[in-house]
Amino acid sequence: MTVTVTSLWRHPIKAVGRESVDNVKLIAGQTMPGDRIWAVAHEASKANDLEWSRCVGFVRAASSPLLMAVEARTEGDLLHLTHPNRPSISVNPDRDEAALIEWLSPLIAEGRAAPKRIVRAPRGRGMTDTSDPSLTLGSTKSHRIVEARAGRSLSMHRWRCNIWVDGLAPWEEFDLVGQRFRLGTAELEAYKRIDRCEATAANPETGRRDADLLSILEHYGHTDFTVGLRVVTDGTIALGDTLVMA
Repeated sequence: MTVTVTSLWRHPIKAVGRESVDNVKLIAGQTMPGDRIWAVAHEASKANDLEWSRCVGFVRAASSPLLMAVEARTEGDLLHLTHPNRPSISVNPDRDEAALIEWLSPLIAEGRAAPKRIVRAPRGRGMTDTSDPSLTLGSTKSHRIVEARAGRSLSMHRWRCNIWVDGLAPWEEFDLVGQRFRLGTAELEAYKRIDRCEATAANPETGRRDADLLSILEHYGHTDFTVGLRVVTDGTIALGDTLVMA
């Protein structure tokens, strides 16, 4: 069966917003360009611009689910953000830190550390959840299995995945771990399964927790969804590209 790229997504600010793209030029050893360029450090964080930091140092949907409903659109050096509970805003996170912090503050759950400052990821890598510069690949059929178990439609944005493909059997993406393959002109290596957290419980349209996806995954013997990828060889991936084993 042919395995085809159905959508590509980047998340300019870690845990805040998502944006679709039609194609992306990948560079070996780096994350997806434009993905998790910035992160929002909270008042108890020691994160800085010089090195990768763990997600616990940043505001995130696992503890503040309203963040899941942010959508993003990049236009030049501006990032346009929308949310059902907030007025739209256009900012450059590098220079509009105060405005962005003010906009995000009402979306942080009561009792959680308040957003304090914007951190820019080191050049060539986003503030992904993995210490290695990585992307994630998800299977639409695995998502449909989770939907079937839940008994209703679920947004794929709960997983905040970079590359979605169709054509793999449910959970077959896990068999890619340890293997190399090509998408478009880029060569990638799947190197790990991605363990999931409470962020997946939040509805990306409302920002409200309304589904226990971790319990659904546990029914299948794990709490993993998507696989982490390393870029081995530079290349471009576009919608409709097919997966070819190396």
